[in-house]
Amino acid sequence: MRTADLAREHGISTQAVRNYEREGFIPPAVRTPSGYRVYTEVHAAALRAYLALVSAHGYKAGGRIMTAVHDDRLDDALLVVDRGHGQLLRDRGTLDAVREAVGHLTAEADGAREEPAGTRTIGELARRLRVTAATLRKWEDVGILTPARDPATGYRVYDASDLRDAELAHLLRRGGYLLDHIATVVRQIRTAGGTGALVGALEDWQRKLTAQGLAMLDAAAQLSHYLRKECRG
Repeated sequence: MRTADLAREHGISTQAVRNYEREGFIPPAVRTPSGYRVYTEVHAAALRAYLALVSAHGYKAGGRIMTAVHDDRLDDALLVVDRGHGQLLRDRGTLDAVREAVGHLTAEADGAREEPAGTRTIGELARRLRVTAATLRKWEDVGILTPARDPATGYRVYDASDLRDAELAHLLRRGGYLLDHIATVVRQIRTAGGTGALVGALEDWQRKLTAQGLAMLDAAAQLSHYLRKECRG
């Protein structure tokens, strides 16, 4: 096969194929006496595996997997694959937890509207979430919570929207998300005016996770196919 043959299959440039060879993502081409590259079905399988891994795991991880394979570090390559699947599983768990909480958050907010304003103090909210008051103050520092202050005492008071934001932050923290990321999500929901925006975001998140899971299946098949060809080669 020529460089153009490999490139045409995937709709990429011939320079991209040469770059992937230089980076070690596909094996070195055989050279003719005149210096032209000659590729085989093994190279084609390597390119299919690499591009499938990029779709499933990203450029950095895909490159690490293929270079590890070509350096005879198969366990290192598989470790990168395993980490990708582990992250996908964690994302699914977090999605399930947040989706389950949306109904609770809405119900909590509706119930909280019926309560007198300012009835929830920092201590009451901390006990509700089973966290410390210091944790709530830290969430406030990064913008996750924006409680009002009682004019008479200066103490923090939490309304229905604060309860919603605190419940969501608690769930996302348990899912391993960083505070800066949680603050961004909470601000988006706050700007949108409630959990309705969150429902749409969760549906989009589910579609992305499904697509990534299917991409990982394809990448695993392509990598396995390439490894068999490489061993025979």
